[in-house]
Amino acid sequence: MAKDLLFEIGLEEMPARFIRAAMEQLKERMEKWLEESVIPYDSIESYATPRRLAVLVKGVAEKQEDVHEEVKGPSRKIALDENGAWSKAALGFARSQGVDPEQFTFKELGGTEYIYVSKSRAGVETKTIVAEGLQGILQAMNFPKNMRWGNHDFKFVRPIRWMVALFGQEIVELEIAGVKAGNVTRGHRFLGQETVIGEPSAYLETLRGQHVIADVNEREEMIKRQIKALAEEKGWNIAVKDDLLEEVLFLVETPTVLFGKFEESFLQIPQEVLITSMREHQRYFPVLNDQGELLSFFVTVRNGDARSLDIIARGNEKVLRARLSDAKFFYEEDQKLAIKDALSKLESIVFHEELGTVGDKVRRIRRNAEKLSSMLGVDTGEAEAVNRTAEICKFDLVTQMVYEFPELQGVMGEDYARKAGEPEAVAKGIFEHYQPRFSGDAVPASTVGSIVSIADKIDTIAGCFSIGIIPTGSQDPYGLRRQAAGIVQIILEHKLSLRLTDLFVIALETHQQFHELKRSGDEIMKDLMEFFGLRVRKTLSDSLRYDVVDAVMAAGYEDVVSVVSRGAALMDAVNGQEDFKTTVESFGRVSNLAAKASAVKVRSDLLEDPAEKSLYDTWRSVSGEYRDLLAERNTVEALRKLGELKEVITVFFDAVMVMAENEDIRTNRLALLAAIDEDLRAFADFGKLVWA
Repeated sequence: MAKDLLFEIGLEEMPARFIRAAMEQLKERMEKWLEESVIPYDSIESYATPRRLAVLVKGVAEKQEDVHEEVKGPSRKIALDENGAWSKAALGFARSQGVDPEQFTFKELGGTEYIYVSKSRAGVETKTIVAEGLQGILQAMNFPKNMRWGNHDFKFVRPIRWMVALFGQEIVELEIAGVKAGNVTRGHRFLGQETVIGEPSAYLETLRGQHVIADVNEREEMIKRQIKALAEEKGWNIAVKDDLLEEVLFLVETPTVLFGKFEESFLQIPQEVLITSMREHQRYFPVLNDQGELLSFFVTVRNGDARSLDIIARGNEKVLRARLSDAKFFYEEDQKLAIKDALSKLESIVFHEELGTVGDKVRRIRRNAEKLSSMLGVDTGEAEAVNRTAEICKFDLVTQMVYEFPELQGVMGEDYARKAGEPEAVAKGIFEHYQPRFSGDAVPASTVGSIVSIADKIDTIAGCFSIGIIPTGSQDPYGLRRQAAGIVQIILEHKLSLRLTDLFVIALETHQQFHELKRSGDEIMKDLMEFFGLRVRKTLSDSLRYDVVDAVMAAGYEDVVSVVSRGAALMDAVNGQEDFKTTVESFGRVSNLAAKASAVKVRSDLLEDPAEKSLYDTWRSVSGEYRDLLAERNTVEALRKLGELKEVITVFFDAVMVMAENEDIRTNRLALLAAIDEDLRAFADFGKLVWA
């Protein structure tokens, strides 16, 4: 026989951003308890709304399974003393297992005898332990922020107002923080009322009758379906961002989509401002036409039914009108601020107490960008645009609009710079220098934006490392990992001829001119290389096998474009060339003996055997062209060129005794192998490849 188990925790409204994780945590903890308690069940589902977390377990066995287990103890050598009596270790094991030593048996495992004890435990009825289990689950739950209420010591995400705990039709006797579990749940705060749940399987339908859609997936589909229907009816494109949909999903119990409008005069403000205001402050979805232009409408989701939607819409319109009026005022006032005056205000904004003001940072960005422009060989016009972009890239931080909406930094800078008469490349570069802002975001499209973005990001990273701020574990308050990943993305996207060490030197030299480094330059460089190495490895791991990643990383990753290209070429060879394994095996024979080499220069006059002469001549012929191809990042051809060595390497090892008795001959042959191995290792450490 089996019964269903329902556990609902009724709460004051929870923060929307906490709810999905809490719902999943409740399910995971229930699964773990059932497993540890050896209680079979059929399935488990979790539910959540702003006011409740719930889990429904179907087909829960009415009795635990009987447990039969065999526990291994100490070895015979340890279990018996010199007189053949049980040792302290054996007696201690018996006590820990609650058995008499006479119950011990000996069994062999891996050539050694160990004592074993067989234990059996009869399962108890589920109803006798379910209350304790639910209480343990509840008390074990954790949240980003907890709170206490009343005079209770118990902490939870929000105060608990009711609980439902049913095993079949029986109420589970459970009490916590003064709240006793029962079979009465609460419906929608305004449309529903308290209602009895007769049995767990009736949970969803009972709540539906009280205007609560507890199934998260069903609620999400209702919102999407209503938005789609409205869009088709009006001929609109309703911009639905996943993160906003997720938030709205956990703000409502019964979703009803409605729309409102605002005055077209507000459309004179950049649409990014309007969209941000609607999304961030009001949780509205913007409405666009087929060209992606904002229309003077918005879509929102009401927590309730379709009654009096016109009144609700007017209320939302009134609130939005006030928000947009503020935005319009800020926008117009900001344009009265000259860029040079905005720059002077940056001198009073502290970037970091040990790294100076934002004004200091801008000067460092400008210095870095100037050096990068020179290193990358950009033309005079672009170099001038880079310099001006770097000089004014942060001016919008002091505007009222960015103060109100920090996420619009760069967006407003581009708009205000264009209106102030700055060149288009500069205006665009101000926006782009923040890119990529997050994982999956676009990188700067222009050279100007790319250079200033790298200059800005490496200044922050190198500056933090120079004063000992290095991300550890999950701690990364300055977003250094994200910024390092952004630099890697930009280098790859534009295939920049920029070595990581050169970039680090530029940034550290600039910092030295502005403040004293707290750590040695060599130490900082080492940490920076390791830090960026992890970002490069992550990029490679997204598309390559782990052994291929290990192989190409071992050959160096200072040239990010090269290591990614080498990885792709090697992966294609591993997957697509049937004889590549034998090629790698021949490379391995070279590398194994090359490790024994002491000389670094090959003497052609000491080459005796035709096979070694052939290897030497072929290597000399291959090496120069191979190195050129590698420098050009033509890695597919470079790897193919290396493959030309396979046959002569095989013939060499078949015909030649490398470890000859003559020391000079032996040393010279090892030097030849070491020279070849040096070329091989410039591409990858082929010995790290793993074959099935």
